[in-house]
Amino acid sequence: MYHHILVPVSFEADRNARQALGIAQALGAEDATITLLHVMEHLPQYATEYLPADHLEKARADITAGLSALAEGIKGAEVMVVQGHSARTILDYADDKKADCIVIASHRPGMQDFFLGSTAARVVRHADCSVHVVR
Repeated sequence: MYHHILVPVSFEADRNARQALGIAQALGAEDATITLLHVMEHLPQYATEYLPADHLEKARADITAGLSALAEGIKGAEVMVVQGHSARTILDYADDKKADCIVIASHRPGMQDFFLGSTAARVVRHADCSVHVVR
């Protein structure tokens, strides 16, 4: 049983965050902390010029609300929204917070993943803790 489980959440249509949370609950010890983490990717400077000044604050609030809705009713759940590159930030967060397991939802790999790699694939290859991938 794991004591600190990290569940990176992407709101893309082909990711099943609820299933990942169910697996995290099943793998967690009685006193487990389950952290729902969303990484907001950095936007290039040229793109931010065309967005409202409070875009990031509104996006962070909307994402936090979405994570909170997912976490509702889950014992030991907490939500966190951070900025950075998805895979690297997930790995750094897991190391910093001493997560002993990551449960990450992934899409079915396609040809593009052989050249670019998905976030889940990078997390699996580089994590220092156990990783469970949900498809």
